[in-house]
Amino acid sequence: MESQPVLKTPLHDVHAALGARMVPFAGYQMPLQYAAGIRAEHAATRTGCAVFDVSHMGEFTVRGPQAEALVQYLTVNDVSRATPGQAQYSALCNEGGFVLDDLLIYRFADRFMLVVNASNRAKDWQWVAEHAQGYDVDLSDDSDEIALVAVQGPDCRKVLAPLADRNLDDIGYYRFAEGTVAGVEAVVSCTGYTGEDGFELYVPATGAEQVWRAVTEAGQVRAEPAGLGARDSLRLEMGYALYGNDLDERHTALESGLGWVVKLDAGEFVGRAALAAQKEQGVVRRLAGIRLEDRGFPRPGYPVVELGEEAEAGGDIGVVTSGVASPSLGAGVALARLPAGAAKPGTPVGIRVRDRVLAGRTQRPPFYTKGSIRR
Repeated sequence: MESQPVLKTPLHDVHAALGARMVPFAGYQMPLQYAAGIRAEHAATRTGCAVFDVSHMGEFTVRGPQAEALVQYLTVNDVSRATPGQAQYSALCNEGGFVLDDLLIYRFADRFMLVVNASNRAKDWQWVAEHAQGYDVDLSDDSDEIALVAVQGPDCRKVLAPLADRNLDDIGYYRFAEGTVAGVEAVVSCTGYTGEDGFELYVPATGAEQVWRAVTEAGQVRAEPAGLGARDSLRLEMGYALYGNDLDERHTALESGLGWVVKLDAGEFVGRAALAAQKEQGVVRRLAGIRLEDRGFPRPGYPVVELGEEAEAGGDIGVVTSGVASPSLGAGVALARLPAGAAKPGTPVGIRVRDRVLAGRTQRPPFYTKGSIRR
């Protein structure tokens, strides 16, 4: 079997010129970190401003008289409640309620944009196209024509305000506006994956470098380049799920901590019957947060064990799906799949690291609560 070619984002040459350490991710060559290192990039996001290349994400456009009906049927949230200029977090599920992908839905006055994970782009496109049969809609996969630049951190407005032709304070959380940034047409979205105030800029691929250079070469306040390493530690401090680690086709939306976006009263959608039945019966396993009390680095695949009153380790009860030594908290934090009883916040659990068990407790995310994110 021939190997698939590794793709490059429109900003690949910029990353190379900056000396970024490049790694394969979701079929793309992506920057893991720059010269400053992951911890410095993490700190820049928490205390100042950082810029991330997330152009590997996929973007599908749905237009036509039945665009809303199709998106409503394919996703678990209630898109009919979204107004033009609003973004909505949701998920694609199959008939069994198992998660095919999590995504953002952007509602424009005349269309919807579905932003999907790069690793699922081909699968998602096939799923959407197959289910669009019989609907009066026009579909397009615009992923290769769109670049996505995320500007995140408490100083993000100071960086972007001089570059944008829109008043950023008029764009509410999970709202967006069309305008220009650094002279480039952009969809400016007040969203992000870091727990900090921030904007995600959807721009033509041909304008990505112009926007990147503008935000990194600004005056007194500028955005520091940051890679996948910092993006992962930032999202884990918030308890945000990552598809392929914390979400997958083997677990339902309710088991995966997505119950808050599953709107069973929104009418018929793919997976609704299975999710309604599971909710009625009770979810027996859940995705839960764990904060370590012992020093250590929880990694995906490590077993989670019971801890008795005397902190003695019992049998395995679950597995870590994502974990990191939190730079902001100085403690290990993780997401793990656990029995519903053990997932209750405050439950003593341990994470087995080779021949040692690190003590911790379950905790409802976010782990880091001092972010500048607009709630």
